[in-house]
Amino acid sequence: MKTGSIKRGFRFVCIIGLAISLSGCIYWWRAYQTYLQMDEFDRYFSILVTDNFTLQFKEPILYSKDFISLSKLQPSLNSPTAEGKHWRYWFRKVDANKKLIIPEVKFYSDLNFNKEDRITAWAFSSLFLQIAPPKFLEVSLRSLGGAEIDKEKMQLRADTALIDKISADLPKKSAVLAQLGAPLEIQDEKEQEVYIYHFLLETPAIEEGYEDRALSEVKLTFDKSTQELIKMAGRFAGLKVSINYRKFLDEAPTES
Repeated sequence: MKTGSIKRGFRFVCIIGLAISLSGCIYWWRAYQTYLQMDEFDRYFSILVTDNFTLQFKEPILYSKDFISLSKLQPSLNSPTAEGKHWRYWFRKVDANKKLIIPEVKFYSDLNFNKEDRITAWAFSSLFLQIAPPKFLEVSLRSLGGAEIDKEKMQLRADTALIDKISADLPKKSAVLAQLGAPLEIQDEKEQEVYIYHFLLETPAIEEGYEDRALSEVKLTFDKSTQELIKMAGRFAGLKVSINYRKFLDEAPTES
């Protein structure tokens, strides 16, 4: 039996147990089916990079209601289109008291759905690409094909050893700060600095008990010696993202 078949079979057993523990939450099953598509990334997805970064779904599975069920948050804007509908999530930089920073710093994430209400595209605006450059965003998405499922935390942990590495420049701290401005807090470590930003999601409705999800805390880790952005972690509309950029690079340095 091929190794890929064994892995797929094992993940299938895991997700059955997960589905049972969730008392039949069908949206988790559709999310898992989408996850399986990641094993054949180019068959099921394509990527378009302009000013934005767009992940296109060739054979979409997830419905708009699945995103609400998973995130517990409504989009900032919900507009009908000729193909179906368009959602936009606006994130705006705020201070420690959740007050908007002036001049305004903001970015968005867009979702497009077809007439069957299934997702066809997921886009991230240019400001978001300052902290998640397109090449790294693409390779991190591709790495989810062999990701480990954490049933307790409902998370995927990618194995970067299984993917092809890339050659790309890491963003410099000066360039990032020019776009994002001063951070809310700086954590000083031996060889690194962690810059912390808060962004507040503009949303008309939040499910009771999930109010904290409207606030996104973004942590950017810079190497002191090179001034390069080496890690990004944050939560955006309920979606947790953590990328260690060095692990995707050719001849990546070994971490102590």
